[in-house]
Amino acid sequence: MTDVPHDELARVVREHAGQLAAALVPLIGDFATAEDLVQDAVLAALERWPVDGVPDRPDAWLFTVARRRGLDVLRRQGNYRRKLAQLRWPVQPEPDGRLRLIFTCCHPALARPAQIALTLRVVCGLTTAQIARAFLVPEATVAQRITRAKRKITDAGIPYRMPADDELAPRLNEVLTVIYLLFNEGYLATAEQAQSADLAGDAEWLATLLHQLMPTEPEVAGLLALIRLHRARAAARVTADGDLMLLEDQDRSLWDRDAIAAATHLLVRAASHHRPGPYQLQAAIVACHAEAERFEDTDWPQIVVLYDMLALLIPSPVIRLHRTVALRYTVGARAALEELEKLATELDRYHLFHAVRAELLRALGRPEPARDADRRALELTANPAERALLHARVRGT
Repeated sequence: MTDVPHDELARVVREHAGQLAAALVPLIGDFATAEDLVQDAVLAALERWPVDGVPDRPDAWLFTVARRRGLDVLRRQGNYRRKLAQLRWPVQPEPDGRLRLIFTCCHPALARPAQIALTLRVVCGLTTAQIARAFLVPEATVAQRITRAKRKITDAGIPYRMPADDELAPRLNEVLTVIYLLFNEGYLATAEQAQSADLAGDAEWLATLLHQLMPTEPEVAGLLALIRLHRARAAARVTADGDLMLLEDQDRSLWDRDAIAAATHLLVRAASHHRPGPYQLQAAIVACHAEAERFEDTDWPQIVVLYDMLALLIPSPVIRLHRTVALRYTVGARAALEELEKLATELDRYHLFHAVRAELLRALGRPEPARDADRRALELTANPAERALLHARVRGT
């Protein structure tokens, strides 16, 4: 078997690399060394599998490669014989092994960029080069983040374990935030389009894994529903030429209605716990859009209510910005613009503030100020799809 599709390679490597890392950390006794063993195996797989094909037992293949270097490590340790006896496949990690791995990578003692890089490398099996390409940063920068993170884990004695009950909520928030940021990086396509699609897929995979291991946590389910609702509509969001399609212009026949229904059902189950949170509320807002057969059918009053609830949990000017979009369709463009102008100081360097302002000005019949606002938005974004859209607006206003 040759010419293995890249997506299949990524899926197999990602799945088994995470399992292997979860097994090796407690066995080797050192997070950094175990992670190095896994990366050696991943790099070998990415080199050999496109030529030789995915082996019948990819988990055993990866383990064999990791084992070769692991033996050298163990030979340097006094308890070599005892550990060598344990180094057999399949290693049986505890059921929450990969979950412990995610929580270790997202420990609050690590900086957010390091959390993301370490999660992508250790849990998802991405190489340093892949992570660097995805986030448009030098490979050396990513390598430095990962090295510092591993050193921090070792020097600070960060334990490879699930947090205690009194630590779980803030630690879970860190994990959810990393997954959310990872998804945004992919979905908003600030990086190269193909790489961004991979990142969105990795975020969904991580959220799925977390939900499988923590099925009663409503915010985990809420984040997973949010990601799946967005991805269910992705086919209509960007044209074949890479042009961004606004929500009102999208071909809704391209939306995956089965996926939308399943994600909405997941969200309803999460809401049954009666513990609302930011991810559930964001997912509910997206569900309002996704369930509308036509743009004109959107339940804008409900969206305003959801944004009001979200603003109570997260008093963010960005949330208030998005709320003004819904206000346009409930109380009119003039009232929405009045609310938007209150955010001018806080969001002056945020391109979406100016893009939304341009739309409201255009709706009020003020083309010249609208063009100026679009130009300001254009100055503030490097996203190719967004820039193309803004250029078209400036030319056509």
